[in-house]
Amino acid sequence: MIDRKKFKKRYCKYCEAKIDYVDYKDLNQLKFSLSERFKIMPRRLTGNCKRHQESVTIAIKRARQTALIPYIVDRKNVVDSPFEMIR
Repeated sequence: MIDRKKFKKRYCKYCEAKIDYVDYKDLNQLKFSLSERFKIMPRRLTGNCKRHQESVTIAIKRARQTALIPYIVDRKNVVDSPFEMIR
């Protein structure tokens, strides 16, 4: 028999905290849904439900529009942690 790995069930942290509105100005909350290259992470990796993933996506796009989060990370100027730039 092949032993399959059992992964823990991912859960929506926004549902658990009973958050209705994801604010685009709260960068500490949004950085968990971004990769190290500031790409939006999918639901299967973050564990968010569909409703909160859509609101997180909209919040990240609004934060990019207001220049709180960069659209891309410069490849020439590599930093150890890009989230230190966000404050």
